[in-house]
Amino acid sequence: MAWTKYQALIAVVLVITGSINTLSTKWADRMEAKGSDDKLRPFNHPFVQASSMFIGEMLCLLAFKCLYFYYWRRHDGSHDEMKLLKGNRSFNPLVLLPPAMCDMVATSVMYIGLTLTYASSFQMLRGAVIVFVGVFSVLFLNRKLVLREWGGIFLVIGGLALVGISDFFAPSTPAELTSTSAPALFGSLCSGDVLIIGAQVVAATQMVLEEKFVSGLDIPALQAVGWEGVFGFSILGFLLIPFYFIHVPEAFGDNPRHVLEDALEAFIQMGHNPLIIFALTGTILSIAFFNFAGITVTKEISATTRMVLDSVRTLFIFIVSLALRWQTFYWLQIVGFILLVIGMGLYNNVFAALRQKFAQWRNGDAGHSDTDALISQPADEPEPVLTSGTRPN
Repeated sequence: MAWTKYQALIAVVLVITGSINTLSTKWADRMEAKGSDDKLRPFNHPFVQASSMFIGEMLCLLAFKCLYFYYWRRHDGSHDEMKLLKGNRSFNPLVLLPPAMCDMVATSVMYIGLTLTYASSFQMLRGAVIVFVGVFSVLFLNRKLVLREWGGIFLVIGGLALVGISDFFAPSTPAELTSTSAPALFGSLCSGDVLIIGAQVVAATQMVLEEKFVSGLDIPALQAVGWEGVFGFSILGFLLIPFYFIHVPEAFGDNPRHVLEDALEAFIQMGHNPLIIFALTGTILSIAFFNFAGITVTKEISATTRMVLDSVRTLFIFIVSLALRWQTFYWLQIVGFILLVIGMGLYNNVFAALRQKFAQWRNGDAGHSDTDALISQPADEPEPVLTSGTRPN
């Protein structure tokens, strides 16, 4: 079925903003600026960056309220029919607090990992969430996985292994080799990859909690993501106060006081290098537009399309990272990426939907496939159908 101009535009927005999200965060990590001690240091502030991500999620709630007000003023009932507003809008927001806490922990740990590894590896390794979601679904939701889903999980594990191995055997960029020794670089990459994969355990817990306690509430996706942003920003913002006094090794607190997070130092560095502010603003806006575009693609086209576009986004991040010389090419990472895509496609039953779409196209049937409605949302982190939303980053 041919896409409308609106659908094509939303698909492009999804790929671009999703790519900007990861690339702008990594760009901020790579920038240097003077701090309070007048020394040039990298902008190593993962918790401040995680807070900016939650601001982007909060903008989704603002977008939801604006859309609701716009359609409600028509007085024709369209606010109850519009796809992005449809659902149970009257619920206790505290039901989203536990998933929001998981989101806060997972995002913060992943951003720490991103400071230690490549942007493309960061994006690919997040596919590990499928493994943990599948296992947790069996353990805690009494769900039985079919052979196709188990096959997808094992392919994802194989892809993750190849991506991890490629980080250690790929030739490093000249900038990295001049700034640190090879053993230290490999140790950094290993720590970053392990942190990112470990964070997927928390992300999978978030999805299981949502499926168990939130799935029946039929909450509009923009509203759900927005409230999780409110909770995440409020609590993480409060935690920045004790983080300011917790001393850690220099590897995890690269600031003059060597504390877990020095938010004041982050603002000082922003003042000395305005490009950091530009990068963080890119993160905030890309998160908001990425969530909106992801939700719209799922509702306007299909979850199958959403996964295909997400794979394009990951490939785009890899190409840009190579072009900017943030990393060097290694063929094993491409093989790992292919295995990840096939594994996620199997787990989410995407290939069956694609076959049915192709059969409809060949027969001249422009209708939507019923299979699409059965596929769980394969977003940044493949999600249950409960919110039809996307997880950012």
